Amino acid sequence: MKVSGFSFIRNAIKYDYPVVEAIRSILPLCDEVVVAVGNSDDDTLNLIQNIDPKIRIVETVWDDSLLNGLVLSNETNKALKEVNKDSDWCFYIQGDEALHEDYIPIVKKAMEEYKDQENVDGLLFNYKHFYGSFDYIASSTKWYRREIRIIKNNSTIYSYGDAQGFRKNDNEKLNVKHIDAYIYHYGWVRPPEKMQLKSNSFEKLYHGTKASSVDIDYSKIDVLTLFNQNHPSVMKERISNKNWKFDQDISKTNYTAKELFKQAIKKITGGYILGEYKNYKIIK
Repeated sequence: MKVSGFSFIRNAIKYDYPVVEAIRSILPLCDEVVVAVGNSDDDTLNLIQNIDPKIRIVETVWDDSLLNGLVLSNETNKALKEVNKDSDWCFYIQGDEALHEDYIPIVKKAMEEYKDQENVDGLLFNYKHFYGSFDYIASSTKWYRREIRIIKNNSTIYSYGDAQGFRKNDNEKLNVKHIDAYIYHYGWVRPPEKMQLKSNSFEKLYHGTKASSVDIDYSKIDVLTLFNQNHPSVMKERISNKNWKFDQDISKTNYTAKELFKQAIKKITGGYILGEYKNYKIIK
C-alpha cells in the first residue's frame, strides 16, 4: 500500500500556522507529502523545505481574484494533482490541523481494509476544534464534527468549495467509511494579534475588497468544553512556548435560541444535529 500526503500553505510564519506540526503528524503514514507553497510575504518556502526529505514542494501563485474561499480548494487541487500516480490513498492535512499519533494504527488499518473496495471513495474523521488556547474545545453545533481527510487516488475526486471537503465527478458527494479517529484543529488557537491578522486575511479571501476588519474577542464564544487529554506529540513544543493567556468560565454559555433548540434535539436523540451540513455519504 502506498500513501501520498498533500497540503497547501502560504504565509505560515506571518499568520503563525502550525504547518510543520501538521505535516509531521501524517508523515509516519505517508511515502511522500506534496505541499503547494504559495507566494508568501515571509520565509514559508524555506520552512517547508526543511521539514523532511519525504516532502515534495510545488511552488504556486494564488489567484486572489477568487472569492468565497475558492482559492483554498484551487490550491489544494494543485497539490493533489502532483501526488504520485502509483499511490493508493491521498491523505489531506491543512496547515492548522494535526493527527494524534494514537490514531495512526486505526488509520493504517482502515486504509488497508478499504483499499480494494471500489465503493469506498474516502475515510471520514471526527474533529476536535480547539479555541482560544490549547485547553478548550468549541462544542456548539456550529462547528463541523466530521470531514473527509483521506481519499482514493482517483482523478475524478477534487477539493470542493473552500477546501473543507471533497466531491467527485460532477459535484457528487463521496462514499466514505467513518473511522474512529480524530483530527485536531488548531485554526482558532493563536496569539490574539496573530488571530486578528489571519482572520482579516481570510475575510479578503471570501469577500475581496468588500472585506471588513474582524474584531477578535475569544471571550464571546458561545460554549466551550475543557480539554483534559493529551495533544499530539508534534504539538508539544508549540504548546510549551504559548505566550498568551486565555481562561474561560465553562459553566457560562452564550447560546442563541436556535442553538439551544439544536442542543436539546441532540441530547434527546443521542447525537442527531438538526440541519447538520454533511459533505459526504457514509456507507455501512
